[in-house]
Amino acid sequence: MALIASVITTLLIVPVTKKVQKGEITNKQLLNSFIYVLIASFVIGFIIIYVTKIDLHWTVFAYVLPVVALLGTLISKGVEQTFKGVVFLGSLILLGYMLSAPLFNADDKYESAQMEEKVEIEPFDEKQTPASVPPRFAQNKMKKAFGQVPNTSYYELGNLQIQKVNGQYVYIAPVEFSGFFKWYNGKTTPGYFTMSATDSTDNPKFIKSEMTYVPSAFLNNNLERHIRLENPTLIFNGDPQLEVDDEGKPYYIRSYGEFISARNGFDVKGIVKVDAATGESEILTLDEVPEFIDGAVSPEAVSLQNSYFGNYLHGFWNSLFGKKDVKLPSDEGTEANVSPVFNESGEMYYFTDFTSPKEGVDSMLGYSLTNARTGESTYYTGNLEESYMDSQGALAIIEKKFIEKEWEGEMPILYNFYGEASWLAPVLDSNGFLQNYFIVSAANPEISAYGTTPNEALKQYRTTLSRGGGTVDGTSNSEEATISGEVVRVYKERVGDYTIVTFLLNTGQNFTISSENAPLAIYLQEGDHVAITYYATGELFLPVKQIVIDGIATP
Repeated sequence: MALIASVITTLLIVPVTKKVQKGEITNKQLLNSFIYVLIASFVIGFIIIYVTKIDLHWTVFAYVLPVVALLGTLISKGVEQTFKGVVFLGSLILLGYMLSAPLFNADDKYESAQMEEKVEIEPFDEKQTPASVPPRFAQNKMKKAFGQVPNTSYYELGNLQIQKVNGQYVYIAPVEFSGFFKWYNGKTTPGYFTMSATDSTDNPKFIKSEMTYVPSAFLNNNLERHIRLENPTLIFNGDPQLEVDDEGKPYYIRSYGEFISARNGFDVKGIVKVDAATGESEILTLDEVPEFIDGAVSPEAVSLQNSYFGNYLHGFWNSLFGKKDVKLPSDEGTEANVSPVFNESGEMYYFTDFTSPKEGVDSMLGYSLTNARTGESTYYTGNLEESYMDSQGALAIIEKKFIEKEWEGEMPILYNFYGEASWLAPVLDSNGFLQNYFIVSAANPEISAYGTTPNEALKQYRTTLSRGGGTVDGTSNSEEATISGEVVRVYKERVGDYTIVTFLLNTGQNFTISSENAPLAIYLQEGDHVAITYYATGELFLPVKQIVIDGIATP
């Protein structure tokens, strides 16, 4: 490709008719000019392509053509000058089109980012763990465990990537070279670290698996250059990411796609998969991606898609001036402004919330979940009758809550806890160590709770919702069940305008209900026979939907 470009450059610059502005050149001068310009342009082009790792899609030459054509026009004379002048003008028009593409392709960008719309995500399963270990905390623990790496001084920790391996959610971080001479002496990196993404007490483990083609290598062993040399015309978006199969073998993947128009915009189509040890690469469309790869669509590509969807509903100019229906994607994500999360089926999604472009407003306009394997997205509007707080507002509440300790939240994710749209965020101290998990209602910021584990925080949150008149009743995704029995113990607590009634049946099960949902529950006492409908959440205190007390008429 560099040779073809240099031949075209030579033909445009060197006057083939031998006529120049100062007269006419000899055959020998013409031949020497061809040789010198061909060699110089080839060397310059090769260096630019090799160093920058730029794609060789035909549109890239539109930026160079005007300069080359202008130079040839100024040197030549007569008919040749006229021809090259026409080429110069044509190249200027092409360059103008390339540079102005963002002004006219906003509608195409929006169409490429279309999302299915829903109101609210499904209620969370209380038996599951609702949050991941924050990446900064995992990274800190891996750095402290770096002594497991042989020849430690040669290497440093690479970027974290969350994924599912053998059914477990883990963080993967490659060991990278710390400089050119370390690469020259080491040649290969020794392996990667793995650590649980759900259990903060887990310790990082170093897995030995030599890798030759990594992002920190140099020359032809540099991963991005290796991918580019193998696929010179593909359009990539996002950094390469490490993926490990269920046998522990490491691969690097990188998303490729197409420009929306000219050299602007991006629409993902598939991945290039590279064996980190041998360099063997394979081009795969999204529907061909192996099952072990969770993040086929790069977070950078998803971030672009969110930007198109939020900004360009009414075109480019509206995104700058009128801003009608403009929604700005949040920048609070952990990877390129999005946060990877897993659903109950083990599928990875990228989460992003959208906020108003108006300054000083922390109201959320909606949120999106994008499938990390297919790129398909769903936009959730939330309950339109309520105003939801965005992720920045949730982090601000956490900061105020722990202002004296100087703790801060990270990686806020919106969940449907008991039917209440709720933000959950890990809380870290100034050194990046995990302190607790904080949950706050998106619609009622005064309702919040925290605990040392996500499940403990969730239990505290359920109690807080009940005390604050929240909508715990009828909101769990757990199955309903019925039971009857005799009340053995009763505990009542007055909270605000309501009473929280907690009781133990002779079956050995504990239940809780608010008088807001069942006003006559305040009369419950030991020895009463009751029939109840409850949610089988698997918790110690099961939430009651309905209660019937023998001898007390229901309203």
